[in-house]
Amino acid sequence: MQKVVLIGECMLELREGKNGVMHQSFAGDAYNTAVYQKRAFPEQDVSFMSALGSDVVSDKLFKHCEQASLNNQYLTRKSEQNPGVYLVQTDEHGERSFLYWRENSAARQIMRYIDNDMIETMLDSDLVFFSGISLAVIHSDDRPAFWAMLKRLKESGVKLAFDPNYRPRLWASPEEAQQQFHYAYQLTDILLPGIDDFAQLYGLTQLSEILEFCQPYDIHELVIKNGANSVYCQLGSNLIHLPIAPVKKVVDTTSAGDSFNGVYLGARLAGKEIEHAVSLASKAAAIVIQYPGAITPESDFIERLNQP
Repeated sequence: MQKVVLIGECMLELREGKNGVMHQSFAGDAYNTAVYQKRAFPEQDVSFMSALGSDVVSDKLFKHCEQASLNNQYLTRKSEQNPGVYLVQTDEHGERSFLYWRENSAARQIMRYIDNDMIETMLDSDLVFFSGISLAVIHSDDRPAFWAMLKRLKESGVKLAFDPNYRPRLWASPEEAQQQFHYAYQLTDILLPGIDDFAQLYGLTQLSEILEFCQPYDIHELVIKNGANSVYCQLGSNLIHLPIAPVKKVVDTTSAGDSFNGVYLGARLAGKEIEHAVSLASKAAAIVIQYPGAITPESDFIERLNQP
């Protein structure tokens, strides 16, 4: 059984529906990735690593992870803080706008609760995933411990996957994000960026520029998401361009990239070729954006993903 650990933050999601009714759920990029990977590949051992408190929202979030069949062994309950909260609103085109309350969330303290014994149990993992959001929410004083943990995992043969998922408001400055992303690129085996990430942070908009930027790093597998149009994959010196079928009716683009990441990583761990992994991951993202919220109904998702 392949073992995967995804590190990040899960928040209480408030989504405004018809007549101003608020719908409550839980979401966060690494958490969403974990949920969709587990749904598509239930035989894989998928763990979500984060920090929770002892409050009622933390209780519900922990149970939510259990209901998603995630392994909760790395979901610590030692923090005195609560989970973060965000409000998402969508327009008629499915595009989102967010309001966040996460400055004092428990997830920001995750590295304070990871000890040597816990890291030892991660050394037999096949893959560890983290994102730019995972990095941004960790207190800056705790990031050296985070990098030390990842270096130890990589030295033990654990593959590391990273999605930059750059969100300017989470960083003190672009320079801070660039420095932290540089550390990430140095360790990453599988990089899953969107072209938008490079455009916003580095001013790079052309594929050739992005490939040149990544060239000095020892990235084994580069998967560049070109919005709703296509995906570029570079494995070694082999560059593949894979178009994506358009979705006629987009309801909510929340979690499109997260679902892609989870299904892609699950497929690659299951031994699928890149073309098959991208096709299945793109299909998953197309399903997700036809439903409101980050996490679609499980039965609908699995049924539609398994349709020929």
